[in-house]
Amino acid sequence: MLPIELAVHAAVMNTGMPYLHKVLVLTLTATVLVIWVAEPSVRRALRDWLHAPSLHRRRELHTVSALWRIRATTEDGPVAQWALRRALERAHVDVIDFQRHGHPGGVLVELVVAAPETLGQEDLLAAAGSGSGRNVLAWRTTALAVADGQTKALSLAVRVAGNPDELQLAVAELLGAEPVPHKDSRVPVAANILKIPSPGGAPLFYRRQDAPFTQAESARAHRLAELAELAASSPKTFAAFLTD
Repeated sequence: MLPIELAVHAAVMNTGMPYLHKVLVLTLTATVLVIWVAEPSVRRALRDWLHAPSLHRRRELHTVSALWRIRATTEDGPVAQWALRRALERAHVDVIDFQRHGHPGGVLVELVVAAPETLGQEDLLAAAGSGSGRNVLAWRTTALAVADGQTKALSLAVRVAGNPDELQLAVAELLGAEPVPHKDSRVPVAANILKIPSPGGAPLFYRRQDAPFTQAESARAHRLAELAELAASSPKTFAAFLTD
């Protein structure tokens, strides 16, 4: 501000303007400099000092990790899967859970990762794509994604054995899918549509918009359907088994 004020003072004092006009020009110059230069600087300094606790909490919120589920197809072999994990680590993404399933195009890798809040879906897709991942999908998930899957599957199996009518909801919970109403059950079978038999005779359909069903998931759903059919055909045997 000092060079500007000196230049304005020198220019004004060497003119033949009336004294009142000189005072007005100098006052206007000082006011503009204070509003556009001094005030923002002071405001930033006071903001960091007066609001330091709230700003610190806000910065902590920005560093909180969000959970994501990522699916990608890679070549069969440890090198391609290591490259995928390494690419995610370079983007400051922590791999919490890692599963691989057989797939016609190689290996279908499914990961649960913790990523900073500053990373969005496009960032994760780009990171996984740079690490040999193909057909990458990423969507938000919760802490339930890292729960013990075996315990969850066994609990649902006991639930279906006790009541075969629970099959539809149990499969939906197991796969994170949406049951298709009977009136819409003529939808064409696709990668994101799953069809399983049911004890009632009419097949059950499931839809998942964010990711296709894997062969392993299809097998799990069909095993639950077989369990429900067995429980429905021999209810007394299963009731005695559950009682024991």
